[in-house]
Amino acid sequence: MKKSISISGLFFIAGIFIADFSFGQLTWQNVDSLYQPLPASVHIYKTTDLLDGKPNMAYYVEADLKDKRLDFTVDTTYHRRLTPLKFYEKNNQPLLVVNTTFFSFATNQNLNVVIKDRKLVGYNIHTINGRGKDTFTYRHPLGSAIGISKKRVADIAWIFTDSLSVMPLASQNVWEPFKDSFSKITFDYINKKTTFYPVPHKSSINYPAFNKWKMQTAIGGGPVLLQSGEIHISNNEELKFAGKAIEDKHPRTAMGYTKDNKLIILVIQGRFPGIAEGATLTQEAQIFKDLGCWEALNLDGGGSSCLLVNGKETIKVSDATGQRPVPAVFIIKNK
Repeated sequence: MKKSISISGLFFIAGIFIADFSFGQLTWQNVDSLYQPLPASVHIYKTTDLLDGKPNMAYYVEADLKDKRLDFTVDTTYHRRLTPLKFYEKNNQPLLVVNTTFFSFATNQNLNVVIKDRKLVGYNIHTINGRGKDTFTYRHPLGSAIGISKKRVADIAWIFTDSLSVMPLASQNVWEPFKDSFSKITFDYINKKTTFYPVPHKSSINYPAFNKWKMQTAIGGGPVLLQSGEIHISNNEELKFAGKAIEDKHPRTAMGYTKDNKLIILVIQGRFPGIAEGATLTQEAQIFKDLGCWEALNLDGGGSSCLLVNGKETIKVSDATGQRPVPAVFIIKNK
């Protein structure tokens, strides 16, 4: 896979090595020296370029998935939340810690799939209660996730999880959610069919093909931002944000990968007027496309957005109280 990269210069400023990389409308500077020690296969970039004319600050980490000296994993909690810094301390100070899943403030539980060491430790919520006149009906969307296999190959897919199965099912195609009066949706594991029960009233709905998703590590979020290198935001299918909310600006956390096996972890600072105003989902998707990603996935943002490298913050978190406790994080460790 080719990246559209122009190297405008390599030089030292105040002892900090900076390399300028131009991706579309943003110029990214290498800031590895600020987060040492780093393995040769991991790099950190920062931009303060205006984003569509508005103040902006963002960072991304690029890590080589094929580097066997790196361990890509997750950590999660049970009915409680920890700050990214507490996860950093709990996991013996790993190279990288970043927030991931959406969660319930009431129960502290993940609302998205989490896979650690090939085991399901978090499940997608497949049913959304109706409102108003639809109080007694339910909508059934399919959540998205990014996973890394044992062979260190990344994939983004739409995932069905069930406590009856030790392995989730994945579709490479998004599907329209349907509405019915059943509060639960299950998969026909006995006959191994790609039919969901209860069958929706509208027989015209075409179900995508599902296969076992054999991932070593995975975390869920949504919506998907990029598919096959092109912007395709699956918000309407995943029912993540209502109305025109995909064009609202917020702090963002997201992950993607390139066809040459580079994992990209992006955080965008926001809610700081005149300094860093955040990004829309559309702008976030465009950044991943400009970085040469093949697929990309939005994760929990807002006050949850936080990326630590060697325990040091990149963006400034938007909550006045500091880092928000979260139930799950993605981690990169040096073996």
